[in-house]
Amino acid sequence: MPVTIADFQRLIREKYFATDNARGTHATFLLFAEEFGELATALYNNNKQAHNGSPPTDAERANLEEEFADVLAWLATLANINGVDLERAIEKYTRPGRVSGVKE
Repeated sequence: MPVTIADFQRLIREKYFATDNARGTHATFLLFAEEFGELATALYNNNKQAHNGSPPTDAERANLEEEFADVLAWLATLANINGVDLERAIEKYTRPGRVSGVKE
């Protein structure tokens, strides 16, 4: 069954809020940044074919998916401890007329 952004944020809140809130925004952001770095490495490993011709291994592909999940979880954590409803926040992109054009 599909999980909505609100469902995911609620799940992260139920599992981790007490610990994450006690840690605070600054320390939690540093952990988020660490995960972001791990995602960067996974992206590199999965796109190395452009660099040296070898495709990613199954393990590298699985790690890429895991790192995307980790980044989403830490983003939800930061939103939770800062009182941000991610589903409402993404209305910037989902509500017609809010965002136009693309970044280049």
